[in-house]
Amino acid sequence: MQRELRDLARPSADASEKPPVDFKKLFGRVAGVLVALWIVALILLKWSVIPVVVAGVLTAAAVGSGVWVVRYVNRSRALGALLKTANETEEGRKDALKRLETDYKKGDVQASIARAQLEMQDDPRKALATLEAVDLSRQIGPVADQVRCTRATIHLQLGDLQEARALVDKIELGKQQEVKTRAMFAAVAAETWGRTGQGKKAVELLDVFNPDDPELVEMRVQMWRARAFAHAADGDRKAASRALKKLAEINPQLLGMFIAAKKVHPMLQQEAKQLLMRSGAVPRKMVRQRM
Repeated sequence: MQRELRDLARPSADASEKPPVDFKKLFGRVAGVLVALWIVALILLKWSVIPVVVAGVLTAAAVGSGVWVVRYVNRSRALGALLKTANETEEGRKDALKRLETDYKKGDVQASIARAQLEMQDDPRKALATLEAVDLSRQIGPVADQVRCTRATIHLQLGDLQEARALVDKIELGKQQEVKTRAMFAAVAAETWGRTGQGKKAVELLDVFNPDDPELVEMRVQMWRARAFAHAADGDRKAASRALKKLAEINPQLLGMFIAAKKVHPMLQQEAKQLLMRSGAVPRKMVRQRM
């Protein structure tokens, strides 16, 4: 579990890379809409000043939103770089936790998520407490869903299935623009649904994504694991076994989660034990002790 939590806490991309936001394209579209709006407002000015006032208010709102987006993305990049450094050494992790407490405001949701990602490596319950302190009602939808997804991930690791279910049922998967984020949310939601008896719903969601898609290579482990749970709940032993074999091809030790974790489908436990023994990654005696 600790190994998996450390893997989840690692940044998914090089922190030095630019975020997947095309500011030029985004601001160009907004500018085009505003220009058209002002043209219409000026045409209507000879009849009423209201259109000009409306255009002015919308322009101010657009500028304010643009400033917020730029700051939000820049903070995300800074936090990504901090997390990357934190995962290189134990000293770096301690230093990052200290900086998150001193350099960021208490209500900064991005800093809270970053802090929880570091805390859950050693104390998942502490990470949950950090995320539960975030007032989701005051966050925009995608950000609130990111917090829900992270909390649900920790609950899944701890075997708190109903708590995870309550969170993922509120996630709006369609509102995430970045494909990797959608895939991650889908994997967490599908695993939760699969482990709480909604296998068919989980399978239908996962069928939208291809785990072998080069663009989703960073999500392969989470997606194949979710497929194992989903197919097991749906009664498809063959498909569940295939998902476990895919995980074994990546790293046989990934099968340990199905053996040691709480509330795992018996069929998955049995199949994972057999694959793990055949792989030779774990001595047979150790596997028998867990049975």
